Amino acid sequence: MTTAVASNPLTASDRCDRCGAQAYLRVHLASGSELLFCAHHAREHGDKLKTVAVNVHDETGKLLEAPKATAEGER
Repeated sequence: MTTAVASNPLTASDRCDRCGAQAYLRVHLASGSELLFCAHHAREHGDKLKTVAVNVHDETGKLLEAPKATAEGER
């Protein structure tokens, strides 16, 4: 079971605790600790995380967003 906990958005400086890639998932534990995971490791450990998580802040949807168009002449 998960409960709502206020969570700040993840940024590019938030890194996966497993491999160091950009984190897209924050898992809050009952102890008050949190774990950060990239999308790959979030999927790999998803079943176990569901059993220990108090709250999950999932931003993996950002990976599906289309890149913003750039102004003409920008690269």
